[in-house]
Amino acid sequence: MRAAAARLAAHLIVTPSVPWHSPRLLQRLGAQTQLFLKLELFQRTGTFKFRGAMLNALCLSEEQRRRGVTAVSAGNHAIAVACTAQRLRMSAKVVMLQSANPLRIEAAKAYGAEVVMAPDGRAGFAMVDAIREREGRTFIHPFDGSNVVLGTSGVAVELLDQVPDVDAVIVAVGGGGLMSGIAAAVKQIKPGCLVFGVEPIGADVMSRSFRASAPQRMEHVDTIADSLAPPMTTQSTYDLCRAFVDDIVTVSDDEICAALALLYREAKLAVEPAGAAAAAAVLGPLAARLRGRCTGIIVCGANIDSDSFCRYLKRGEKELERLP
Repeated sequence: MRAAAARLAAHLIVTPSVPWHSPRLLQRLGAQTQLFLKLELFQRTGTFKFRGAMLNALCLSEEQRRRGVTAVSAGNHAIAVACTAQRLRMSAKVVMLQSANPLRIEAAKAYGAEVVMAPDGRAGFAMVDAIREREGRTFIHPFDGSNVVLGTSGVAVELLDQVPDVDAVIVAVGGGGLMSGIAAAVKQIKPGCLVFGVEPIGADVMSRSFRASAPQRMEHVDTIADSLAPPMTTQSTYDLCRAFVDDIVTVSDDEICAALALLYREAKLAVEPAGAAAAAAVLGPLAARLRGRCTGIIVCGANIDSDSFCRYLKRGEKELERLP
């Protein structure tokens, strides 16, 4: 993991971990509780996705680089692959879903990627397979594979270097690429540190996988946190999360909006819903278990248009008013 971090060092931003003195949260968790925000939203492209995309690209042969790369994504991974390709002077053809936020589509294009639209995730994976076979491009998976895990593990390596006393880490879970990398790093560097995953109630595929003791697939997902909504887990991400994650909790879209509003009000951060999920768990289902602890909260992304952000912010302000 540290070797991967060293290999990525010339390309990454080492994102800061800053204290979060939240009056509302400290009232709920107790004055002895310490909260730190790991600001991965300040990574290149606005999310952690750049780490795995770049490490995958750095491992390509010259012939593979010449042929270029491809990816499928609702948004953030496509942007990361596009940025990676631009920095390494490769071509990128990315498949994005029609449900993707227009801001994210334009961001991928701005980095020079050719964007192809798919009606849904199932069709998107089929399209990217066809591109790979027809054009010889290398597929960079959005959350699966050792390079993704090694890339995302750097978030935890940095956090533990920056906040050595941290004894709990909270991470949003989508496909599990971020969660598995962070959890594997935390448990090997500081085994006593707790690691909690957070999923939207309407996209709780990793929680279902834990209950079934095997990777699961969902036919339908329903959450505003589209970055946390892949319909399946893979064997490798499930295995790593099962081995290293202490527990996974779920939060509602209302709780996510409340945390988004709290981050804006008290930390001055404008994040996408996925970026607020970890804070939502601190505000809600994990509050009692984090009381008195030194907790690292991963703020994983901020790619959102202003209209959507304002809509979620207003919804979150109303939810905060209802909380005790």
